[in-house]
Amino acid sequence: MADAPLSTLKRLHPDDELGVPHKKPRSKNGSPAPIMNGSASTEQRPDIDKVMAEARARATATAARLQSVRNSAGKPIHTPPLETGHAPPAGAPAGGSTALSDRLAQLRARVNAAVKAPSVGSQRTASPLPAYQAPEFEDGSLKARGGLDVGLHPALLGDSGPEGKSSKGRQAMQPKFATTMANRRTESPAPLAKNVKHLDLAGPSAEEIRKNPYFDPNLGPQTATGRNRGTKQLVFNQKGKYIQQANALRRQAALEEMKRRIAESARKAGIDEDLETEKAFLVPAPPDIEWWDEGLVNGKNYNNTEDPANLKIDTDDSIITIYIQHPILLEPPQDKNIPPPKPMYLTPKEQAKLRRQNRMADLKEQQAKVRLGLEPAPPPKVKKSNLMRVLGEEAVKDPTAVEARVNREIAERYQKHVEANETRKLTKQQRHEKIAANQEKDTAKGIYCSVYKVDSLSNGRHRFKISKNAEQNALTGVCILHPKFNLVVVEGGQHSIKDYRKLMLHRVDWTENSPSIVREGNQEALASWLQAEDEKGELKDLTLNKCVLVWEGELKNRGFRKWGSRVCDTDAAARDVLTRAKMENFWTLAKSMK
Repeated sequence: MADAPLSTLKRLHPDDELGVPHKKPRSKNGSPAPIMNGSASTEQRPDIDKVMAEARARATATAARLQSVRNSAGKPIHTPPLETGHAPPAGAPAGGSTALSDRLAQLRARVNAAVKAPSVGSQRTASPLPAYQAPEFEDGSLKARGGLDVGLHPALLGDSGPEGKSSKGRQAMQPKFATTMANRRTESPAPLAKNVKHLDLAGPSAEEIRKNPYFDPNLGPQTATGRNRGTKQLVFNQKGKYIQQANALRRQAALEEMKRRIAESARKAGIDEDLETEKAFLVPAPPDIEWWDEGLVNGKNYNNTEDPANLKIDTDDSIITIYIQHPILLEPPQDKNIPPPKPMYLTPKEQAKLRRQNRMADLKEQQAKVRLGLEPAPPPKVKKSNLMRVLGEEAVKDPTAVEARVNREIAERYQKHVEANETRKLTKQQRHEKIAANQEKDTAKGIYCSVYKVDSLSNGRHRFKISKNAEQNALTGVCILHPKFNLVVVEGGQHSIKDYRKLMLHRVDWTENSPSIVREGNQEALASWLQAEDEKGELKDLTLNKCVLVWEGELKNRGFRKWGSRVCDTDAAARDVLTRAKMENFWTLAKSMK
């Protein structure tokens, strides 16, 4: 308070001129003691003379400091002492009461003029009061710190000054103490001169906007273009609109999921690594001329087709004639696969009756030949059961000789039966020829193919059974031996394929393992995954080994000329073997199966 300028001091209280304190001094002993018996205690009454002396001393010190500040600025200042009933303090200038009264009168006149000032829009009759100018002062807080003793730039002062303006959108900071300058009303701005024009803040007129060549009426507001804003009508959504949108989103999500699964399966099968997928999407260029137009156009393209001379339609060598060509009729290929009609099934009684009638017919034919003398009469068929009835007296005379004779005839008849059976029996070569003929008939009905996936073929017995049964059933194909899994492709007749399927899926125990037998020249034994023993020399565990049918169906033609096995270390080598027969898709299908 003592260092503040004069303009920011509190206004003097009217009682200060009389030297009467208008505020009670604050007690240092807390609240005053309560009044006892209707009278205050004399011990709590303050010493008025002492208090006044202290006040005068503080006022004198304050006036001295203000005088030093004013002297440093080059403008003298007179601070009158307080007018009280007592004598002025030592060092106070004479005539201080008169200067103080004049100062107070000027302040009151300035406040009344500010209160009675007219509004901004009204015309002032009297000349306006000069704007209040605060006394210049120097504030040590505005100087830059750091020892250079350089003041701040005026743009950085902000609201640091006594009359600094507030920032935009904020009220000016008011002092925290009551003063005349703080309580005064804001003065209206002075009127502008006659030669100064007011700033027109209104926007361009509608006519100016229309004449502007760079204005787009579609982008501008309706008020700028002069169009009245219309009332919007309620627009209701049709029933099922969002349901259709949701269904479309679900279909799109399902399509994306299907694409993701296809890409994942392709990546799992290794198609992206081994095959060039870009070649599958290349569209071949169309030919210069189609094959069905080669006999009707002169040349190898369609460039000169507009000229009738280049067309072979009405010429002598044209393929178009007045005659009708009937194509050769071909038998339908499915007729050869029709099974023959099955014979009628008979009951056991019907079969016995038919056999009896056939034997009776043969016996009558033989009796007729004997009557005509074409054949000798057959000897009687003597058995031990009809011995006495056929021989009669001979059996009675010499029973031992008759019994020996009967036993000899029974042995002869048995030997004759055995020889007849041996005569009808086929030889080994005839049996092979018969089997081969049946297999050819089976193959003529159609070529069938089956593909099997085996996890491991480290057991040599399994490899032998696969190859031997394929040869015996006249099957062609290949057995691909790969470190990851093994693929068996066989093709042949329907009966042979059925027999081979029983072998692969039921008859062979794929979990069985036996020690490997290494033979000279056996290339299969060189591969580590084809050995029955592991690195420690123990038999491999084939508990989880299994065989799965990958595909089975009918083919148009055979893809392999004979049966064989191939050892392939990589997927590319396995696909190369199957590519020759156009069956490389079987490897991809088997690899994608779990």
